[in-house]
Amino acid sequence: MARVRLRRLIGRAVRFIVPQNQSIFAPQPAAFGRKCQMLDVTSAHEISDDARARSNVRRLAAAQALTGANSSVIFATGSIVGATLAPDMSLATVPLSMYVVGLAAGTLPTGAISRAYGRRVAFIIGTACGVLTGLLASFAILHASFALFCCATFIGGLYGAVSQSYRFAAADGASAAYRPKAVSWVMAGGVFAGVLGPQLVQWTMDIWPPYLFAFSFVVQAAVALVAMAILSGVDAPKPAPSDLHGGRPLFDIVRQPRFMAAAICGIISYPIMNLVMTSAPLAMKICGLSVTDSNFGIQWHIVAMFGPSFFTGSLIARFGAPKIVAAGLILEAAAASIGLSGITVLHFWATLIVLGLGWNFGFVGASALVLETHLPQERSKVQAFNDFLVFGTMAVGSFSSGQLLANYGWYAVNMVVYPPVLLGLIVLTLASFAKRRRRVRLQAVPEFPDPRI
Repeated sequence: MARVRLRRLIGRAVRFIVPQNQSIFAPQPAAFGRKCQMLDVTSAHEISDDARARSNVRRLAAAQALTGANSSVIFATGSIVGATLAPDMSLATVPLSMYVVGLAAGTLPTGAISRAYGRRVAFIIGTACGVLTGLLASFAILHASFALFCCATFIGGLYGAVSQSYRFAAADGASAAYRPKAVSWVMAGGVFAGVLGPQLVQWTMDIWPPYLFAFSFVVQAAVALVAMAILSGVDAPKPAPSDLHGGRPLFDIVRQPRFMAAAICGIISYPIMNLVMTSAPLAMKICGLSVTDSNFGIQWHIVAMFGPSFFTGSLIARFGAPKIVAAGLILEAAAASIGLSGITVLHFWATLIVLGLGWNFGFVGASALVLETHLPQERSKVQAFNDFLVFGTMAVGSFSSGQLLANYGWYAVNMVVYPPVLLGLIVLTLASFAKRRRRVRLQAVPEFPDPRI
């Protein structure tokens, strides 16, 4: 009798998610013994959100390519222009260091502006900095002002800090299923930036002889204007209030072994890449290679940095972030080994390409580790603090690259890579061991623990 009543109740039950144009009051067939038609469970709200996200992704991917060209131009020319304008060769990489300082200095203000006025306002301010960078750098080259050129690259770093938020803006408001695709397509813009920036330098560097690269920065300012026009159409809402407050104190989060490992590996992978990359163009010039050769190397280095992003996430999901970070650190050490093995153009190119691959695995994997250490309402302060540590350390390290290259040569630049890589691998091992011990300790807790716990 009870089974009969249960079947009658199930047979009368109605489904609340129904096909299009079907009334929820229509008679419903019994659930047992029949095949049910596949129902459309996508809500109109999700469809509209993903439509908006797709429109944003197209704009942000294009802006990523154009904005990335800004950093490509600076890294391809900064040390060479610095060597020409600086009073001493050891100061040649200071313009690149100033770019990194600007990158670190602009991270927190970008977040504050985005929270207060929305991401689009931050994007417009960033592209305005890009326009100013190009015009001021060109003026500095024409007037042989080293200090002014360093100011220009610092402002370029502020522009770069804003571009770091493009991939997060792409995921804002999108459905959970579409977010990974949104981030991937925006990251793809970095591949095109790796091609566009060096080619822009190649096509324009000799237009204003004898002022090498002066016109390149004028064109870079025009590219920033185009990016401004594209970003003005981005629909970027303000963050939810729940994302701005709440959660644990920052100190409690950063003292976790997992966060310390993530931060240390990020601090190692990015500054090491920056050290070798910023030194390479000047080292190639010292070794008698052409500017065309260094532009080609930087171009493919940037492609190698961003190209693997299409599948790095899948590798992390399959093997775990710590293993991918370890692979990235090992690749960076392999790049240094290639750099030590010779000073031909092929050695420099191979060094830069393998270095880019190592950066992608190391830095993206370390970022994934950071995401495992905080709650959703804690993400703003934790991610900002992590980025500040990475870019702040990178800024300090980049000031030493010029001194290292000028006083000790390309050999020393590559030798410096090994100790930090070894440190990173040790920290990863200790963090994994700590996580394993914690898992064992949790498994030892009784199935029904004291309710006061």
